[in-house]
Amino acid sequence: MRGHSRKELDLWSLAAPEALGVSTTELSPRIYGLRSTSEPRFTGGTGLPARRLLVVTESFGIGGTETHLIRVLPRLAASGWDIVAFCLTERGQRAETLERAGIKVLAPARSATTRPRVFRHAARVGRALTGLFQLMRRWRPDIVHFYLPGPYLIGAPIAIAARVPITIMSRRSLSCYQQRWPLVARLERLLHGRMDAVTGNSQAVVRDLLSEGAPKNKIKLIYNGIDCSLTLPDREQARRTLDLPPQAVVGIVIANIVAYKGHRELIEGLASVARQLPADWRVLCVGRDHGRRSTLERLAETRGLAAHIRFVGERLDVSEFFAAADFSVLSSWEEGFSNVILESMAAGLPMIVTAVGGNPEAVLDEKTGLVVPPRDAAAIGRAVLRLSLDADLRRRLGQAARVRVQQEFSIEACVAAHNELYEGLLAQAVPIGCHG
Repeated sequence: MRGHSRKELDLWSLAAPEALGVSTTELSPRIYGLRSTSEPRFTGGTGLPARRLLVVTESFGIGGTETHLIRVLPRLAASGWDIVAFCLTERGQRAETLERAGIKVLAPARSATTRPRVFRHAARVGRALTGLFQLMRRWRPDIVHFYLPGPYLIGAPIAIAARVPITIMSRRSLSCYQQRWPLVARLERLLHGRMDAVTGNSQAVVRDLLSEGAPKNKIKLIYNGIDCSLTLPDREQARRTLDLPPQAVVGIVIANIVAYKGHRELIEGLASVARQLPADWRVLCVGRDHGRRSTLERLAETRGLAAHIRFVGERLDVSEFFAAADFSVLSSWEEGFSNVILESMAAGLPMIVTAVGGNPEAVLDEKTGLVVPPRDAAAIGRAVLRLSLDADLRRRLGQAARVRVQQEFSIEACVAAHNELYEGLLAQAVPIGCHG
């Protein structure tokens, strides 16, 4: 599908194993037990080798991209794709979920050296570069799909050097980070034109890609998807498990504790309406702490809200929180397209979201939830007060939210869109199953 000049192939020289001092066999696909190009896996009754998809990401820990891939990749595997996932940093605690679905998850091994952290990090990057290149050259995937900026910046030049037939980048957030990293912005702009497709998970993200010069004919909008068939625990039992009063009005915030998720604005907003809220209200904050939890807890205590706001840390299974809650809040300053919004809507919860990124594409103001301006504590407080005092409004918005997710954001539609993209690109490239 694409020719390669000497200049493009020289990109690999920047990460040559000889220059890094890393063994070329350290991350060999043979060690991983991957099939060689002479041993294709055959699918069903088609008689054709399985099509090979390599996904390059950070890890499979807790986060929106990780959740998206854990939902999508097993379904793609079931539809005939032979999938390997390569993690640049670590496998993550949810990697086994994918491996149970027959998807190999690879990551460079951690070094046991006691050298300073910067040297350990450099060595790990070297192992990742070497392993990824060797994997591409020996396993020879039909498609490589990059998720998140780091894997894109590192993996795309390697894919070009390794002559991968088809390369795809998926942007999962707004490009605000480029303001802090101008070199990253320049490199991404250079790479966009070398991709066979670039995808965004919201119209807002697509607009960012267009503004960065990504070719319009290569951009594809693919919304996140949710499995609407999942059932929630019993509400009363969930409240007992979480130590919540049976009659309390309960809100949940499921977001890692970083500044841009807007926890501070939420607390200030709650403080502004605290005297008008029902006497027995709770807001549970679920998410990994990135160093701000203690500051936020002190703020809640200063505002007299410590008895009502609880930080519960990172949780693998949040179904009990959805079952126990009356509404859900996402008060972020920036957002691509949040899985939490879809999960909350699928649980029948009305959402309070800020008007950033893809939030208003999912939540229709006054129809499936309430949309407020970003960084506006007073507006967030008024929205919480309104839902807390009006059970009929919560019920109406929550029911409409569930219907909207089922109709517009199903996991089946998301997987079908990926298959359509992959099949279309393959049809323009080489016959399926041609591995050399």
